[in-house]
Amino acid sequence: MAHNLQRPVDLARSHGLSTQAVRNYEAAGILPPAARGANGYRAYTAAHASALAAFLALVPGHGHRTAADIMRAVNRGGGESALRLIDESHAQLLDDRRVLAAVAAALPNLIPVPASRTGTFIGPLARKLGLRPATLRKWERAGLLNPRRDPGTGYRVYDPADVRDAQLIHQLRRGGYLLTRIAPLITQVRTAGGVEPLQTLLDDWNARLTARGRAMLAGAAALHDHLTATVRPALAGSDSRKDHAVDHGRTETTVLQVPRELADLLVAESRAEVPSGRRSTTWQTPPSGATAARPPSPAMLRPTSRSSTT
Repeated sequence: MAHNLQRPVDLARSHGLSTQAVRNYEAAGILPPAARGANGYRAYTAAHASALAAFLALVPGHGHRTAADIMRAVNRGGGESALRLIDESHAQLLDDRRVLAAVAAALPNLIPVPASRTGTFIGPLARKLGLRPATLRKWERAGLLNPRRDPGTGYRVYDPADVRDAQLIHQLRRGGYLLTRIAPLITQVRTAGGVEPLQTLLDDWNARLTARGRAMLAGAAALHDHLTATVRPALAGSDSRKDHAVDHGRTETTVLQVPRELADLLVAESRAEVPSGRRSTTWQTPPSGATAARPPSPAMLRPTSRSSTT
């Protein structure tokens, strides 16, 4: 990458940031360390501009903290750590999509409950949902339900909103979701004022997940461009040679150097005079100047016949 030196103010303006923000990003390890000129001022290069662009592209999809961790890992050369962080964000996005789908699937199954002044006791509600009363008590201890108490008897009384919440919890539990994951959804239902307004909330939630997924794609593209431009083959996915390559389950050696002296010796011997009627052997050799030849293949070492002229 060409080293086009930039002042901090130039790098900041090109990305709509303050100069102090750029300095803070460098201090936090989000940008690689900048060289200092003879006057002591920072001198940023195209590599810093590329790193800053990658970070800003990662933030919308992964969040500021994760994007910063990704760039710190890249700057340390920790390719595996950076990729693992990206994978974790994608896994979280997929999990959020599954929860959204579960809530959307549960809404049509909720049974409308008419308003009642007296409410429902725990026994009738448990029978209605096909549960044991102990399950409803467990949900109450987890903070998912909050039935009021009858002043005279002290029994739990479930109002229509409590019944609605119990139905939704039951549907989500049947879908395999843990109580800790269900709690924020119940809070959203209560905040929305019921199930009907929740559909608008779900539509907005889906739109935000879609935007987040597309932002992750944009961030991945910017990070790939940065890694490619700054020549980091371990992260950019280059096909650099390795000592062994696996092909369909078998290992083959790929980098053995054939000594030139051995090749010259074989050629010299093949040109020696031999008795009449005998056949001499000419060995095919790698071209002169080869630096990383493969081991001689059977075709290269196959003798070519010629008759002696003596």
